[in-house]
Amino acid sequence: MMNPRELNRLELPAHGQSFAAYAPQHFLWEVQGGVGTVTLNRPERKNPLTFESYAELRDLFRALTYASDVKVVVMRGAGGNFCSGGDVFEIIGPLVQADMPSLLNFTRMTGDLVKAMRQCPQPIVAAVDGVCAGAGAILAMAADLRLGTPGTRTAFLFNRVGLAGCDMGACAILPRLIGQGRASELLFRGRSMTAEEGLNWGFFNKLHASEQLCQEAQALAAEIASGPTFAHAMTKKMLWQEWNMSLDEAIEAEAQAQAICMMTGDYTRAYEAFAAKQRPVFEGD
Repeated sequence: MMNPRELNRLELPAHGQSFAAYAPQHFLWEVQGGVGTVTLNRPERKNPLTFESYAELRDLFRALTYASDVKVVVMRGAGGNFCSGGDVFEIIGPLVQADMPSLLNFTRMTGDLVKAMRQCPQPIVAAVDGVCAGAGAILAMAADLRLGTPGTRTAFLFNRVGLAGCDMGACAILPRLIGQGRASELLFRGRSMTAEEGLNWGFFNKLHASEQLCQEAQALAAEIASGPTFAHAMTKKMLWQEWNMSLDEAIEAEAQAQAICMMTGDYTRAYEAFAAKQRPVFEGD
């Protein structure tokens, strides 16, 4: 079986180079106006993941740490569905025959994708339509903001294939989004969370009609991209790091973070624009 951690590394742009020309092999990627868009593009199968797409997504989000031309990322699926999870025949079948070292390599690699999404400085907006299941639900969960549609069905269905619900950080992240009891029910039962539940519970930030979803996700991403890039990256980092801090530690960490942000050009621009009664134009430095 292929060792996912030993897949060839992607030919990603070097530090300071544009990510607009990057052409992945296992999903679509484009950059416009500071917004990078990942499109899972296997619509005939409801966009399942493969060993290769897992690894390629992981490497992209790791490399985005150095992407000066990407300020926000939108993740979406083609053909009216977000992602149906790991491909039954290309992932689940081979894993049944794998030995323990290979299985552990795989599960660590999938977890590395979530860590890369949480550690990249760009806010991630998930545009979730239709089927959002298994690893697809994890991708949505790992984003910073989630937009759905009335027809979206999100299922953490690992127990239905004989696995624990503690996959790719689900037991750490999902309770923080929707609460311990609700997360426990979804992970024990493997049932679909309706769009209305997801909105009421805080999983989704907003629901839109399916035909408007991508436009709304791009508009939200563009709004965030027009803001102070360094400060947004700091906000994302602190939202993640403060999970493991006491209140005193968090307040001190935020004091340090704000002092750093006060050294940026965008902070000065905001003050000067306010004094001139103008709207600030942020430049990301």
